[in-house]
Amino acid sequence: MPFTDTPGARLYWKRDGRDDAPALVLLNSIGTDMDLWDGVLPFLREDFALLRMDTRGHGASLAAAGDYSLAMLADDVLAVADAAGLGRFALAGVSLGGMTAMELALRAPERVSQLALICTSATMDAPSWNDRIAKVRAEGMAAIADLAMGRFLSDAAAPTNFESVRRQLLTMDPQGYAGCGAAIRDMDLARRIAGIACPALVITGTRDTSTPLAGHGEHLLAHIPGAEHRSLEAAHLAPLEAPEALAEALHSFLRVQHHG
Repeated sequence: MPFTDTPGARLYWKRDGRDDAPALVLLNSIGTDMDLWDGVLPFLREDFALLRMDTRGHGASLAAAGDYSLAMLADDVLAVADAAGLGRFALAGVSLGGMTAMELALRAPERVSQLALICTSATMDAPSWNDRIAKVRAEGMAAIADLAMGRFLSDAAAPTNFESVRRQLLTMDPQGYAGCGAAIRDMDLARRIAGIACPALVITGTRDTSTPLAGHGEHLLAHIPGAEHRSLEAAHLAPLEAPEALAEALHSFLRVQHHG
């Protein structure tokens, strides 16, 4: 199994799909691992060279305790892409994954061909994240599980999805969650995203209460030059609630860009 060592972390990643196809890197949200994409993979495998990774402190990726930054998470993605042999790639990220994708597009524009920003934002409420981080560090994952689950999935989600996401959340390293929470709390994307130079697609979920179109998706669409919008019937974890619709949105966006 491929692991890549970066400062303060050991990152787990997987390649999938076709080696000769355009590269697409899939990034997960805080509190989930690369399994978040399992339902979407069957719709993407034939057309992309896929790379998934567990964010530091998540899944099988180990990380030192402490506050992480988006710059650190972006560097992690580059290190894994290098290890996997990918030069230039499209990025699709959910929530924290989308924030990391924006940071990476700003830091290494020559590496990023397109951005698909899924249920994400450039502005989150820092004080509430600070509270959540403190709670997790003091009391563990169970202390915030109900709060997180209420935002992750809607009542329309399959019960099996709900159970597996909740189990993953409860068993993850609280230090990894808190460290990534700090990256969300401290991000300074809002004033910088006007500098994103590659084509971008903003995907919002009609049932997403964490990063809805109002106030979050709208802000991305207003500030990222030429950004397109797609709306899906889903809550925050769109790959779980709308895998086929999400794959279709990615296909039409990435295909248009590759051949346009």
